Amino acid sequence: MTRRIRLGMVGGGNDAFIGGVHRIAARLDDRYELVAGALSATPEKARASGAALGLDPARSYDDFTAMAKREARLKDGIEAVAVVTPNHVHYAAAREFLKRGIHVICDKPLTATLADARKLVKAVERADALFVLTHNYTGYPMVRQARDMVARGALGRIRVIQVEYPQDWLTTAMEREGLKQAEWRTDPERSGAGGCVGDIGTHAYNLAGFVTGLRAESLAADLQSFVEGRRLDDNAHVMLRYADGARGLLWSSQVAPGNENALRLRVYGEAGGLEWAQEDPNLLWHTPHGEPKRLLTRGGAGFTETTGARIPPGHPEGYLEGFANIYAQAADLIEAHREGAAPDHLLPTVHDGLDGVRFVDACVRSSKRDAAWVSLR
Repeated sequence: MTRRIRLGMVGGGNDAFIGGVHRIAARLDDRYELVAGALSATPEKARASGAALGLDPARSYDDFTAMAKREARLKDGIEAVAVVTPNHVHYAAAREFLKRGIHVICDKPLTATLADARKLVKAVERADALFVLTHNYTGYPMVRQARDMVARGALGRIRVIQVEYPQDWLTTAMEREGLKQAEWRTDPERSGAGGCVGDIGTHAYNLAGFVTGLRAESLAADLQSFVEGRRLDDNAHVMLRYADGARGLLWSSQVAPGNENALRLRVYGEAGGLEWAQEDPNLLWHTPHGEPKRLLTRGGAGFTETTGARIPPGHPEGYLEGFANIYAQAADLIEAHREGAAPDHLLPTVHDGLDGVRFVDACVRSSKRDAAWVSLR
């Protein structure tokens, strides 16, 4: 292993769930060292969070612009930064680091608005730096197994895609009870025009495209805000039409009691079907047409060796490990970039992020027109 990559973080202070997840993922393979941060929009909280993580006080910054400027000048400044803020900060933060040649690993969705997403694409194209989007479910070994099987033709031509992501944590008005995660996710100024559809619907949409390799051309969406007074959607039903004639159904909900993180994908083709569930991530069901259903396990018979499994079969491997696969492969790219190389990879890019923001924008436009079909291209 080469030396650890010097990593910074924007957002992810003391009470931020996703910041902790990114830090664990970055350290799981010992490829990164967190050396700097602008961990909160509140200076006092930023400094307290930095102290709690053991950062040098001189490298615990009050804002990301100051951090980007100083770190770019330091001989041992950060090489990469993780952006784990609410959505509306993603573009401005990523831009500051990209233009100084610092690689960006950004949480999803890409940005809060389609205009910012397009500007960020241009910023990435101009920069001598990498950009990785953490659609972490693409890092699960059995998701990559499913993608490989579809690409090899195990299902034949794809006909039907069904993907769902129900949760129940916003069944009541948690945003009015002081829960920070609920407050910003239901605030259009910080989350963007999509609520549930932007938060977890984008995961479902990205997963369907990642596994099948298909791009949606148009959609019809019916978005609801079931909790009285909620300003953004908390439930979404979306029909999708894909470029080669396949059809899709997507359901995302944060008001479905009994569901925790029930992301599930079903793909059906002329020759068979596949089914995967995030809450049981080491299993993949494959049903060749006219034959008994087959259970594939991570690391078991029929499992391809290129999908990122870490430990022997039978030992549970899940959310943190899948997230860490994104960070490990980002480290591979960063190290290759040092040598002037650009290897092929499966990591989500800024263009995948733009596609996700287009999806949210199209869902909102469609729903406002009584679920009319709208173009995604």
